[in-house]
Amino acid sequence: MKKPPLDLWERAFSQSRGRILGSLAGLGFGILVMTVGLLWTIFLVLCIAAGYFVGRRLDEGKEDLMDVLDRLLPPGHS
Repeated sequence: MKKPPLDLWERAFSQSRGRILGSLAGLGFGILVMTVGLLWTIFLVLCIAAGYFVGRRLDEGKEDLMDVLDRLLPPGHS
């Protein structure tokens, strides 16, 4: 009996998730470098990483948005 294609993809993804996601990330990085340039791509990756970090801290429930921003950004002058 043939397995449906979705089952095959699910099994492949569960066994090789890191390799598949890494390959897709590399493909995306390469496409961005070719279309917008290396420096803009690095800037975009840094912005995504910062957004991920802030989002992860918010999801953990340890801090709220203002706590994270107060710790990351310098204090304002009043």
